[in-house]
Amino acid sequence: MRFRLVCPCLFGLERFLADEIDALGYEPDTVQDGRVIFTGDEEAVARCNIGLRTAERVLILLGEFEARTFDQLFEGVRALPLEDFIGREDAFPVKGSSLNSLLKSIPDCQAIIKKAAAVRLGDHYGLPRMPETGALMQLQFTIFKDRCSLMLDTSGQPLYKRGYRQQTNAAPLRETLAAAMVMLARPVPDHLFWDPFCGSGTLPIEAAMQMMHIAPGMKRHFAAEAYAFVPPSVWQDARTEAADEVDPGKFMINASDIDPACIQMTRCNAKAAGVDFRLRTFVSDVRQIRKTASSGVFVCNPPYGERLMDPREVKRLYTDFGNVFRQFEDYRLYLLTSYRDFETDFACPADKRRKVYNGMLRADIYQYYKHTIATKGERKL
Repeated sequence: MRFRLVCPCLFGLERFLADEIDALGYEPDTVQDGRVIFTGDEEAVARCNIGLRTAERVLILLGEFEARTFDQLFEGVRALPLEDFIGREDAFPVKGSSLNSLLKSIPDCQAIIKKAAAVRLGDHYGLPRMPETGALMQLQFTIFKDRCSLMLDTSGQPLYKRGYRQQTNAAPLRETLAAAMVMLARPVPDHLFWDPFCGSGTLPIEAAMQMMHIAPGMKRHFAAEAYAFVPPSVWQDARTEAADEVDPGKFMINASDIDPACIQMTRCNAKAAGVDFRLRTFVSDVRQIRKTASSGVFVCNPPYGERLMDPREVKRLYTDFGNVFRQFEDYRLYLLTSYRDFETDFACPADKRRKVYNGMLRADIYQYYKHTIATKGERKL
């Protein structure tokens, strides 16, 4: 069976996700704000859930139609072949969103879609009331500019929940965004990868998983494993394929933080991810770090002043980190922050900035490809 598959992602990660989908052998035909759409089969459902690092979910697009009124919404849903996916006993809860549309009430939209689905399925199976005692088939809708898309979620828990993060700090970085930052930095075994603000370890763990070719979904399960139209064999084959790709490699990653509790969390999470033997974890104030390799790349997510540290502390931290970074010739830097004065306090404009969203928070990835920070009084290159 061929499906239209929709993979939502954080805003700013669309191109990373499209490249991932292409690398799996599927052609992205629509790249929009916050999602990528392509065609695939049951095998694609399994391979994408297990293998995609920057997707939030894998959804099957059941249909799209205009919905300016509740009658149009009801009839649009009732016209869809829901019985091709939802069985006689299956449960089908509804959730969704509406933006820039006449139908603004989410609870009312949920109720209308639920009723229309129940009518369609009840007529097909000859039941006055659907029992909903079987597999959970989560229906998800979006209404944007009066056009409704109805989708079936195949992931269950969002894909950023890899299963390794046993412990976390007060301001965790979403795994999907961390994965994109690692992709952007393009780590290689002979250049040291270092996160000097490692927190609970998300960035170094995602880096190790990418360098070892560990699929992000290898250690978790997905909603569609209970779906009758997705054979168990495709999940077995996808997991075997992913396991065959794993390569322990020869590299080391530095994960340091000023807080000993963060180092303990990083060690715990890295062990759960199976990459602890590739991480060198240690307590260190970023102001005191010294070179441990001739070349490398810093990839980090320091405090923004949103939940950790106040703005004055953040300003001082970024100024001090800029002073430290001057000592690291032949190192690159990829730093995520929402702090607007970062380049001023860091004492150098970035070679490039990329706008992203960490959840709902706007941030930028500041990219430094070459050592361009001047010492005080010198001309910047």
